[in-house]
Amino acid sequence: MSLRPLPPSESGFDSLLGYEELLHGDGEMRARIPVKPELLQPFGLVHGGVYASVAETLASLGTFLGVSRDGMHAMGLSNQTSFIRPITEGHINVSARAIHRGSTTWIWECEVRDDADRLCAVTRMTIAVRAPRAS
Repeated sequence: MSLRPLPPSESGFDSLLGYEELLHGDGEMRARIPVKPELLQPFGLVHGGVYASVAETLASLGTFLGVSRDGMHAMGLSNQTSFIRPITEGHINVSARAIHRGSTTWIWECEVRDDADRLCAVTRMTIAVRAPRAS
C-alpha cells in the first residue's frame, strides 16, 4: 500500500512540533519531525511528551480519516508510551498501524525510531469513535 502526504497543521498544538513529513494510508500513518531545541528536555534528549503527542496525533488523525465519511469523530482515550532509547539529534521518525478498527474504538501500535532506524519508543493508543455532539 502506498502512503499519501497530508499537509501538517498550521495552527494549534501540532503546529509547534514542526512536522517535516506526514503520510497516511488505510490504517497506517507516518511522520518525520526534525529535532530542534524546543523539543528537548533539560538534559538534551527529545522530551517524552513529544513521542506520546505524535503517537496520539497519528492515531487520532488516522482514525478520523477512517470514520469521518460516516460522520463520526475520533479522540484519544488512552496513551501508553514506553521509552527505550533517547533521540538527541536528527529526526523523530514515527510509524503507526491500526491493529483494531471497531465501531466505538480503534487501537494503534506506534513505533518511534531515530535516523539509524533504532527503536526509541513504543506507544499503544486507544482512540474513541463517537458521534459529534449536538451544538
